[in-house]
Amino acid sequence: MAGENEKPGLLDGCAIYFVQSKSLSASLISEFSKLVHKHGAQLLEPTKDGKIPLEHATHIVSNTIDFEQYHDALQYMIPVVNSNWIKITLARNKVAQVRPYSPDPRMIFSNVILTCADIPESDKETIIGATMALGGMESKDLTRQTTHICALSMDHEKCQEAQKKNLKCKIVLPHWFDDCFRLGRRISEAPYMLPDPEILRTGPDEDITIPPSEAVEGATSVIPSAAMPGREREKIVVFAQKKVMISQDLPINARLRNILNNLIEQSDGEVVNDVDACDMYVCQYRDGDEYIRAAQQGKDVGNLAWLYYLIVHNEWTRPTRRLLHYPIPRDGIPGFTGMKITLSNYGGDARVYLENLITAAGATYTKTMKADNTHLITARMNGEKCEAAREWNIEIINHLWIEDSYAKCEVQTFSNPRYQHFPPRTNLGEIIGSTFFDEQRLREVYFPGGEEVLSTAAKKRRKANDAANKNVYASNLAETDAGTANKSSPLGGKTASKPPRGTQNKQNIQTPAKTTRTTRGKENDTPSVMSSGSRSAKDKALSKLHQLAPDIALYEKEKKRTAKDGPWGGKRAADQIDRDRAAKESSPAEDGGEEDETEQKRPAKKARVSSSPEMRICLTGYKRWVNDKIREEADRRKLRSMGIQIVQDNVPCDYLAAPRMVRTMKFLRCLARGPEIISSDYVTACVEAGKVLPPKDYLLVDKESEDRFGVTLQTAISRARANRGRLLWGVPIFCTEEIKNGVQSYQTIAEANGAIFRVFRGRGGSVIKPTTPEEDGGAPPDPVYLLTSPSPAEKALWPKFEEMAKKGNMEPRIVVSDWLLDVAMKQELTFDPRYLAVRYFAENPPF
Repeated sequence: MAGENEKPGLLDGCAIYFVQSKSLSASLISEFSKLVHKHGAQLLEPTKDGKIPLEHATHIVSNTIDFEQYHDALQYMIPVVNSNWIKITLARNKVAQVRPYSPDPRMIFSNVILTCADIPESDKETIIGATMALGGMESKDLTRQTTHICALSMDHEKCQEAQKKNLKCKIVLPHWFDDCFRLGRRISEAPYMLPDPEILRTGPDEDITIPPSEAVEGATSVIPSAAMPGREREKIVVFAQKKVMISQDLPINARLRNILNNLIEQSDGEVVNDVDACDMYVCQYRDGDEYIRAAQQGKDVGNLAWLYYLIVHNEWTRPTRRLLHYPIPRDGIPGFTGMKITLSNYGGDARVYLENLITAAGATYTKTMKADNTHLITARMNGEKCEAAREWNIEIINHLWIEDSYAKCEVQTFSNPRYQHFPPRTNLGEIIGSTFFDEQRLREVYFPGGEEVLSTAAKKRRKANDAANKNVYASNLAETDAGTANKSSPLGGKTASKPPRGTQNKQNIQTPAKTTRTTRGKENDTPSVMSSGSRSAKDKALSKLHQLAPDIALYEKEKKRTAKDGPWGGKRAADQIDRDRAAKESSPAEDGGEEDETEQKRPAKKARVSSSPEMRICLTGYKRWVNDKIREEADRRKLRSMGIQIVQDNVPCDYLAAPRMVRTMKFLRCLARGPEIISSDYVTACVEAGKVLPPKDYLLVDKESEDRFGVTLQTAISRARANRGRLLWGVPIFCTEEIKNGVQSYQTIAEANGAIFRVFRGRGGSVIKPTTPEEDGGAPPDPVYLLTSPSPAEKALWPKFEEMAKKGNMEPRIVVSDWLLDVAMKQELTFDPRYLAVRYFAENPPF
């Protein structure tokens, strides 16, 4: 508590939990944690099983909704905000509202702070009300935090002041809000920005460059077909502590299935064959007893494309967030049979995605358009196909119709105005892939009931999902869409159905009742000029998903490595990996190698000798077997007969057994996986008793070491379970070649925690690419570490490392190895100047 004379902190009463992701790294979390703690906030630790302590949290800071407890947080009404909330709170010296800082993409006006200029009062209320309902916020006055000014001209004093002070806010016509409301999506402001808006000076028929389709990257097909990066990829951590079941209905051969199994296991996950035991179920179709049971129990159910996406991006995402990441209906969506659909004005990944979505829905896709086509899906209301479709009385809609139909598991009516709305200077390909599944509708259609067989945990997950679907984050979007379409438009009193720019298009998109078509033998096979430019080249890429076959030899080799050999060395920087993923392609492996080796090591008979479950124990610091191979072999055989397996530190384990907390390579490497830690006396006790004893009676207790390392053992384990091997995710760590105790041990510890590890020799090879602050977007320099000893040869490298780091716009930190060991032990990324080599060796001179 604050003292009598101490002022309360700005964030007093706030209990904050940070969720790590690629856009919110451990380094950033460390910096933000210091700031909020300084202002009185309480920093929450994960629970014993590595989860968010929802019962204590007042705020969850995350830059994505792709974390497993997001729906649970919504159920408990805990605000989830992005990191900008902290920045604005500290900048204003006032706790900011949470609504504008939601990371949920369905809140299309999140991060929008709006002020209105010369807009009629009634229209102003409509715009402000709808903006706030979709995550935005109103500011009556113009401030430095204002992001948008809604105005009809530059004459208003707010516009002139923004221009005079060179504020970064965007001055847009109300047409932009109108089009966003109609579509239920946020489109680019560029064509609507004053003083020279494109929609008022350019005709709707002029070409528009097809935008990139980042939202469908890795989700263009249910059967992934693009290549993965090779051996230089970062460590995969997305399967850590996960049990994965791969269904037999997937269209993959035994060799690829074996590769996937090996990869999951190498990533600290586990492959199981029991749907009740799994956390993730991967299948092709939405039918079968296993699918229904997994879906009813609230497991993460996805298809092969989803599994590949997790591997490529190394970050968890819900399979229901992207339409082609969920198992497909075997016979399509009812109502789509007989439909013949073609596309216009979409290109690249967007076109491939829509082609596959049409097929998955059960309709027929045609590249060219003839008179017997039933639907034209277009990103703009112009082009040869659009003209022919009007002439032949073919339905013309945008892609939102097919996405909503697939997401809601039924054909949507064409009368919804959002499916027939085409902003004149926008290619709707920019908002493709932003539709989520309606999870309640999925349950009603494909796996209804099941409440009587659900476990308590499954019932809780279902309740959380239902609460989230009813939450404003998911539901107000459709309500705003329907309500805005028939309200008066914020365009000076004119109705929204007839905006002053593009009224000619409204007549073109009216869809009359179906009549008998006039067949003239005419075929339209020419999409719009801008749509066809680079499609053939992009079709070859499809998406940046993995084909794992090229790595089979590497995985088999890795399985045979000993602790002496260590894992693969060196990785590229995270951003370099992302760039290489798009550029590199590997050819399929020709030979599966020793694929059956794993199966041969798992005899079914031994697994059933004992009624107790098999236990995998990693043992370190055990004195009983020192210089006594005969006793070791006898004890190992006895333990195996009881179902206890002593494993190496490079494979997943259930328990880590040690005499005390030690900063050894084996201890710290296993700790990163978050196993239960027991005393090594447990192994001796089981051998002597001849039976499996309760591990909970032998939990490691080491108060002396906890005081020395500044962390309790249980806190370190909880953090490790939350980190899932990502403590140092993306953090570049270099090491001198002549460091004391050798490079290998530090490399193993760093890579076990997700770091990018390199040996620094001061010449060529592993260097940081020169980068200017402008190329980094003006962001502050990220730290880069060099582990070193005090030898003269290593000291000579220090100036070279500093020079390389500064040229790469990074902050050089030359540290002693204790920094890495302490970070790995605490499972928390922190930094203290006492670890700097210059200071440390000055205070502790070597002999």
